[in-house]
Amino acid sequence: MNHCAHPLLFSLLFLLSSFIVVRVSSTTITLHNKCKHPVWPAIQPGSGHPVLRCGGFHMAAGETTTVRLPPLWSGRLWGRQGCKFDGNGKGACATGDCGGSLYCNGLGGAPPATLAEITLGDEQDFYDVSLVDGYNLPISMLPIKGKGRCTYAGCVRDLNIMCPVALQVRSQDKGSVVACKSACLTFNSPRYCCTGSYGSPQSCKPTSYSKIFKTACPKAYSYAYDDPTSISTCTGGDYILTFCR
Repeated sequence: MNHCAHPLLFSLLFLLSSFIVVRVSSTTITLHNKCKHPVWPAIQPGSGHPVLRCGGFHMAAGETTTVRLPPLWSGRLWGRQGCKFDGNGKGACATGDCGGSLYCNGLGGAPPATLAEITLGDEQDFYDVSLVDGYNLPISMLPIKGKGRCTYAGCVRDLNIMCPVALQVRSQDKGSVVACKSACLTFNSPRYCCTGSYGSPQSCKPTSYSKIFKTACPKAYSYAYDDPTSISTCTGGDYILTFCR
């Protein structure tokens, strides 16, 4: 039986697994939905790592939930919005959709989507918030109880209100801007995607579009080689991930 398709059974199993896992895992990531609307968080593991919470779930406005990360786990999290799912978890989201399912089960999200990325290490964790695949929701990450610099990473500005026309994604009724595409997704050019002859830090530089993102959100990745000011490290901490502010 696939418990990801049965929300009640999944909830019972998750409570039981949380009780067991707490004894062997020292890293947690606590998600806060501070948006005024529901968010459907999604989790995609890196290659070889387990899917957590079936890869997706619902959070009401103001809700908080904690996910336990196995040792050395690596992956990304993002928020989906404007979702509608039936009783079997089938449906779609306006942004960040993962194959039309509530449970992403290892699938990535359709860009544009703001990404939170984390890699747990024996001696040091690496984490960041990335706009390389575009933006849909404000996200911030903050480590707690860790050692080292353990700095804030995130983008809490509403980039949708300042998104250039060429990058805008509008709601189905052609109303409000619900997401902001990356220049790579929009133009599919080596210059904007850091591919081909632009496939190195020396040749791929910030563009007028990535500079808009970087100015608004200096603590987030704005393009592929934006490492020096965007990636953060911490040792032995837990993490708080917040949607909106």
